[in-house]
Amino acid sequence: MQLKHWSFVLAILAAVPGLSQARDTKLMLDFHTVVVDATEEGRLDGSVKFYLAGEKVPGKSSPLTEVVTNKKTNAFNKSDQEACSWVLKSALIELQESAKQAGANAVVDISSFYKRNEMRDSKNYECHAGAFVAGVALKGKLAKVK
Repeated sequence: MQLKHWSFVLAILAAVPGLSQARDTKLMLDFHTVVVDATEEGRLDGSVKFYLAGEKVPGKSSPLTEVVTNKKTNAFNKSDQEACSWVLKSALIELQESAKQAGANAVVDISSFYKRNEMRDSKNYECHAGAFVAGVALKGKLAKVK
């Protein structure tokens, strides 16, 4: 082989370890900002309210059943925050539909549940962003709030 070809092969081999060590950045981001954005965009219809674990639920809450959602989205060519916001909106839409089907008007006691590791926070959600994929997993309880 000519020297140019060897240089090309070596460059490819040097890049492979970088590809196999994918980025997985943990971010803690404001939950309610995304809920407001999704509602204003019409992606959420406002019929279901969302309350993080540790957050005061107004009125009396009657929990019905536990629900888990695990969403991923394409993060390519997006900032981590954009990708995380997008994937949280997808998770919220799924929770809203589950609540409506169960006759609930709220999802309460929501915690992050990424890779089955529960993280409770009354203000933020956990998102993991990589070079190509961002993911959010949530666990909560469908409830009727009066």
